Amino acid sequence: MRVFITGTAGFIGYHLADLLLAEGHQVHGFDGFTEYYDLTLKRRRHERLLQRPGYAATEAMLEDDAALAAAIDGFAPEIIVHLAAQAGVRYSLENPRAYIDANVVGTFNVMQAAHRHAVRHLMMASTSSVYGANTEMPFAETQKADTPLTIYAATKKATEAMGHAYAHLHAIPTTMFRFFTVYGPWGRPDMAPIKFALKIAKGDPIDVYNHGEMWRDFTYVTDLVRGIRLLMDCPPERPADGIVPEGDSLSPVAPFRIVNIGNSESVKLTDFIDALEAELGRPAIRNFMDMQPGDVPATWADATLLQRLTGYRPETGFREGVARFVSWFRDYYRL
Repeated sequence: MRVFITGTAGFIGYHLADLLLAEGHQVHGFDGFTEYYDLTLKRRRHERLLQRPGYAATEAMLEDDAALAAAIDGFAPEIIVHLAAQAGVRYSLENPRAYIDANVVGTFNVMQAAHRHAVRHLMMASTSSVYGANTEMPFAETQKADTPLTIYAATKKATEAMGHAYAHLHAIPTTMFRFFTVYGPWGRPDMAPIKFALKIAKGDPIDVYNHGEMWRDFTYVTDLVRGIRLLMDCPPERPADGIVPEGDSLSPVAPFRIVNIGNSESVKLTDFIDALEAELGRPAIRNFMDMQPGDVPATWADATLLQRLTGYRPETGFREGVARFVSWFRDYYRL
């Protein structure tokens, strides 16, 4: 296959490109190398991909429609996987405009290109943050997601609505996947696993919000990208009779579907920290704090639809995943 991936210098994009290249597919990456977090880490991911046969890349911003169009036009992909975004729930409180520019305008540019090339499957990343203030768990794709608590979540919800409109208007088979808390080797240093690991290794205190009463559906990154890969082969089709199977998020009026990709296990944050301590061989100094604005106490994915469509669901337990993550962490950070 010829697969165009935005965000290949990013955490998830890097792992997805690596998997596809290992299978022998042609991959063209697109990344803006923003300075939201450590550029050295992004460059090292990128360099590893550039050494692989079948990989090429363009360095430009999603908001640069001409550069994006030129890259996609030159590659002529069968599938587009749109992973690039301005990430970070907490940063969206400080710089909300960056999320509008990258996540809304940038996604529109990607959709325009997908329409122009009539791709076989357009796949775009959303987030569990769109569930917002929902309290019914586990989160299912058929639940309403009308109460986002941050601009980040709101922009991702907006891209879901935009994707549905384009799928309906232009018959573009579109899958939106909602990620949960993704961790693993080559992870983002702005997220808790690396932040915690660095501070524990150095003997510095870690901030534990909501006094530790937090639960997350921790999803190991290779499980996540395996789910994306399998969904590539499941482009949605608009139901001819408008009837949608029970439990399916398929639109009755468009070839459009939303799919959770999560581990289907809600793990208490303090248990995750315990696992980090065990692997690092050092206790954490825990600084318990109140909940931050825009945060939620718990996430938990219902991955039934993913399993129904692909026969697969993420299965790496958090203790096994933490052990693999810490092995990489020690090697990369020399700690």
